[in-house]
Amino acid sequence: MGGYGVMADDESLDYSVHEAWNEATNVYLLVILVSFALLMNKRKIMRIFSLPPSVDRPSEPSFYDSLQKVRLRQQLEMYSLARKCDQQQQQQSDSVQLSME
Repeated sequence: MGGYGVMADDESLDYSVHEAWNEATNVYLLVILVSFALLMNKRKIMRIFSLPPSVDRPSEPSFYDSLQKVRLRQQLEMYSLARKCDQQQQQQSDSVQLSME
């Protein structure tokens, strides 16, 4: 009776299983090495596949720029409201001082 990995007729080792295993591990190692190289050179690869920068600015502003403008507008509105409140309080205090005299 032949055991595992031994041919029954001539008692020599069956190397087809070992060859297939070696080829599979070689393929897996190659895939791991290529994946690692791609991760290390991600910037270079992204630069290859990215669009070239255009000379003129796009017609629509970017989302970040529009957020900055909205925030700046809100800050200006709050500043103008605070100035109005300060002026009203100053006018009220002036009128109180005039009536006291």
